Parts: sequence; C-alpha cells; structure tokens
Amino acid sequence: MVARVAGVTPMIRVEAIWLAVGASDLRGGIDRLLGLVISRFGSAQRHHAYVFANRRATRLKVLVFDGAGMWLCTRRLQEGSFAWPQDSEAAPSLSPQQWAWLVAGLPWQRMAAQASVGAIRRV
Repeated sequence: MVARVAGVTPMIRVEAIWLAVGASDLRGGIDRLLGLVISRFGSAQRHHAYVFANRRATRLKVLVFDGAGMWLCTRRLQEGSFAWPQDSEAAPSLSPQQWAWLVAGLPWQRMAAQASVGAIRRV
C-alpha cells in the first residue's frame, strides 16, 4: 500500500498492516505508541503500519516506521465506530482490502474478498 498524490513521489510506503487488538491508550504520541509496538510486536519494522484503537473504537492511530523516522496519523469517523477486534486470537495482519474496509467503518471481518465498497449517500 502506497499513499499517492498525482505527480508526487510517494512519501509513505506500507508493506504490512498490523493491528494492536484490544483497547489502547491513545493520549500519548509517537514515543508512547512506539513503546506499545515494541512490547506487543518486538520491534518496529521498516514500512510496517501499526494500528491502535481507543476503548470505544471511535478513534484509530496509525504508526509507520519508514526507515528514517516515524509517521503518526489519526482517523475518526463522523458517526459510529470501527469494527475493532477485542480478542487476542484475532488475526493481527490485514490485507489492503481489509484495511480499506476497516477505515471506512465497515465490518471488515465479515466482508468477502469479492465484495466491493461503494459510496453511501444520505437522502
């Protein structure tokens, strides 16, 4: 997965997406989340994204190590919450399609590989 802007070289390359299942304290910044990555995953791998959710799964924070530094971004839905796994037995790695469903607020665990996501318009 690569973030692209027309005519601009991609700045953030993501080769794997890992979920820190369960609730995380998102009040801290890069250093606190990096500590969580090290405690849960052993170390921060280059071009891997580590995703954390708050207790109510209304916010996500994504930490990416690009080899030269760390990137931190936040995602919040206008309404509702993310389908966030609480069970430590859940798969901690996501495909690019599952990631797209997760950040859209869709139940990515139940979506089929052939499903497509379209825009939902309010009437």
